[in-house]
Amino acid sequence: MKSPFKNVVTKATFWKSEGNINPGFEDGDGEKQKDATVEVTVSEEPGEPKREQWANPIEFLLSCIAMSVGLGNVWRFPFVALENGGGAFLIPYILVLLFIGKPLYYMELCMGQFSSFGSVKVWEVVPAFRGVGYGQAIATWAVVTYYVSLMGLTVYYFFASFSPVLPWSVCGSWSTSICVDASTNVTVLEETLGVKATNLTSAAEEYFSKDVLKIDPAGLANGLDAPEWRLTLCLLFSWVVLFVVLAKGVQSSGKAAYFTALFPYLVLFIMLIRGATLPGAYKGVLFFITPRWEKLLEPGVWYAAVDQSFFSLSVGFGSIVMFSSYNSFRHNVYRDAAIISVTDTLTSLLAGFTTFAILGHLADTLGVDVKDVVKGGGTSLAFVSYPDVLSRFQYVPQFFAVLFFLMLFTLGVGSASALTGCIITIICDQFPHFKKWMVTLAVCVTGFLLGLFYVTPQGQYVLELINYYGGGFIIFILVVFEVAAIHWVYGVNNFCRDIEFMLGRKTGYYWKFCWAILIPALLSIIFIYSQTTAKRLAVGSYVFSSGAIAFGVCLAVLACFMVPIFFGVELMRTRNGSASLWEAILKTFKPTAEWCPKDPILRQEYRQFIAKDKPALEGIDNPIPPVASTVSMTSLHNSSSQANIAEYNTRV
Repeated sequence: MKSPFKNVVTKATFWKSEGNINPGFEDGDGEKQKDATVEVTVSEEPGEPKREQWANPIEFLLSCIAMSVGLGNVWRFPFVALENGGGAFLIPYILVLLFIGKPLYYMELCMGQFSSFGSVKVWEVVPAFRGVGYGQAIATWAVVTYYVSLMGLTVYYFFASFSPVLPWSVCGSWSTSICVDASTNVTVLEETLGVKATNLTSAAEEYFSKDVLKIDPAGLANGLDAPEWRLTLCLLFSWVVLFVVLAKGVQSSGKAAYFTALFPYLVLFIMLIRGATLPGAYKGVLFFITPRWEKLLEPGVWYAAVDQSFFSLSVGFGSIVMFSSYNSFRHNVYRDAAIISVTDTLTSLLAGFTTFAILGHLADTLGVDVKDVVKGGGTSLAFVSYPDVLSRFQYVPQFFAVLFFLMLFTLGVGSASALTGCIITIICDQFPHFKKWMVTLAVCVTGFLLGLFYVTPQGQYVLELINYYGGGFIIFILVVFEVAAIHWVYGVNNFCRDIEFMLGRKTGYYWKFCWAILIPALLSIIFIYSQTTAKRLAVGSYVFSSGAIAFGVCLAVLACFMVPIFFGVELMRTRNGSASLWEAILKTFKPTAEWCPKDPILRQEYRQFIAKDKPALEGIDNPIPPVASTVSMTSLHNSSSQANIAEYNTRV
């Protein structure tokens, strides 16, 4: 029978000694041996599969870029900036990026790479806060379910773009009497209907709401209707693509990243060049970048900057920890954090210039101000404003429409695969014997079934509810817990020591100040501000009922309550082996033996490294366990790590 142990053999040849040799190292003839070879066979835990890794560092970097550069950069950032001071918004946004976004990104990269665990198992560092990982998983799953439904909309528009006449360019059978398209004489229509031009709706707007979504104006008052069959097929297609990308883990998703990370830039530059050559483009760009400095005094602008930074970089969702957990231990994530954060910001600016250059042309064509064609960000930009402009292109509008919606779908795949992969990694970390493709299939099927709620006539109301309560402000709360656990309980100096061992670089005061003081303080203030100024949730003129609000609050509370719930679970787990309840409580706030490098050799080097300085106590009674400064075979054998000695031979 084949042994379940996988052996790693380490050989070391000791130097010649010119002094006296211990008699035990002499053979029967008294001949002194000058060389000695020590052969150590270190075995891993039986049945513990080796963790997969990225095929090369480029795939990791591109995957992170594809995750961070998503739909939020293209259809969210331009209008968040516009509503919060235009060009002046760049000041709070860049400051937030430097002092909150980038430090958090770097911290989560280091957490995952050091431990080689996903966003739940990584809490071996402070088991009392394991619920943070589960809370983030709930938020991530909530976002994934509606995010893929938006990808389904891009699939629908992608196939519709192959029509000889773009269906949203003309008022069809689904339109109302106030629908206008490129062929409509607005002046005559105003006189005929007795309405103002501002009360008229474009063909693109009515096509989106009445033909594609079939939105129920009554909202959730009448319950949920059956899913729309065309959108259901598009949703299914999106989940099938995600399954193909994720089925083989980072080996398959890493290859897909070459396309999902790079193709959107090709399309953005094509659209920017095309937009810049159109009449009136400069009006839109000036409208976008003109600063309104008085906005900087409004707290809401700074809240918007933090919200956009979180949404764009995807910090706090666990996907960054997951991605870096598949890195080699010495990979330079310090460099990657800088590259990704700068790339994300520049992409947002690129998308802003592209968007408003095209909207400037639309305003020039219609003979109105730019502000009159700006319908808002989000889905209204992607599926109303942009298609409306594309349909007015004189040459091959179908080509630009196909490119645009393929770009949106590609951006969606990059972000959704990271978020979905986070859930898959959590399950596989907890149940390492499960086959990854089977876990991926189960997650994708479940995601598809939950996604059916979003393709009903009431789907957009459900989406807004889940987005606000499931993936919004609760991330701020969980990130505060995350930062406090790492830098107050485990200790900021201990964490920086681990980074030094992993990357071979000291951590400066800038990082320590941001992690330990600035981030938890600012996020707490921002959360309190957001709740004191919050208004009742609404979509257009529809205001959500108390029952719907209660459902959303329960979802947010469930995610946050994961922290105390799993603190109780960890306490019960440690209580059996503890002399008292207080001792059990203290154990839950101390790192377990699994918070260390997975490689047995690196693990022993790490123990020697932390034994050199004997740092002062940090956090809640959190000393570093005493370890001898030199490693003997006995200490290696008695190590509390997963590796144990299977064979030890000394040959002379």
